Amino acid sequence: MGRGWKGRGWQQAETPSADDAAAWFGGRLPDGWFTGEPEITVDREEILVVGELPALTGDYADDAARAAAEDGRISRFREETRDERIEIARQAEHRYQRKVAWGAKLGGTKVHFTTLSVPVMTRLRQPERLVLDTLVDAGVARSRSEALAWAVRLVGEHADAWLSELREAMTKVDDLRSKGPDLS
Repeated sequence: MGRGWKGRGWQQAETPSADDAAAWFGGRLPDGWFTGEPEITVDREEILVVGELPALTGDYADDAARAAAEDGRISRFREETRDERIEIARQAEHRYQRKVAWGAKLGGTKVHFTTLSVPVMTRLRQPERLVLDTLVDAGVARSRSEALAWAVRLVGEHADAWLSELREAMTKVDDLRSKGPDLS
């Protein structure tokens, strides 16, 4: 199998394509769980399924009360659908060889249920380590690992458009590579 670019980054082993995951989940999920199609995010280790729940109909005294009601509705959805979500995840994990995590959103509230936290090996030179240590010393993070995760989230939030363009460019490279000569 070897190493190579597969459109999702460099990786050691081949995993089945999850290009059809959104369609598979769309066909597999029970009607009425979500209003519209769920948001499906796939990486090498995990598939995250997040759906929008039906809107609340009650009146709430303030934003805090509405947020509490949204959180309560999401909790109820999580409990009521647990057994069925586990069975769907088991099938998807067999099909795609990735773990499946779930989430729900309602109004301004979005909750992910038991997503993976995957260790990532990296080598940093002293200037980068000093940045992480500053974040730890300032109390922004409890460890270098947490500081690195914080920094990655921050970059992701502020560079979303650039990252989207980069992903599109990588897809174009994959398309061109697949049209090239077979060297095997």
